[in-house]
Amino acid sequence: MANILVLDDVEDAGILIKRILTRKGHEVFNFTLEEEALEWVKQNSIDLAILDIKLKKSSGIEVLKSIKEISPTTKAIMLTGYPTLETAQQAIQLGANEYLVKPIDKHELEEKVAKVLSQK
Repeated sequence: MANILVLDDVEDAGILIKRILTRKGHEVFNFTLEEEALEWVKQNSIDLAILDIKLKKSSGIEVLKSIKEISPTTKAIMLTGYPTLETAQQAIQLGANEYLVKPIDKHELEEKVAKVLSQK
């Protein structure tokens, strides 16, 4: 299926996402630190990045910008526990394909991942 990178500063959130998407046949790579995730992207091809907007050192928006510079075709879903219209618009402008609000709903996650991966 797809190679998916998950970046969330809360390790349990990444583990939950990995468990859900691995059952769907995807290869999921979890990170809690921005630098490690970006280093990994430089050396591996990914189909989808699932990025938390609030991270330890920067924002998921900044990480999305860096990922798009490294791999312009990578699709992205932004995660947030603090949804605002401003962050949603900013994420979409930078190339995010979807937006997901925490707490993560298993069915919504599966649907949005399938939808984003099916886009050309």
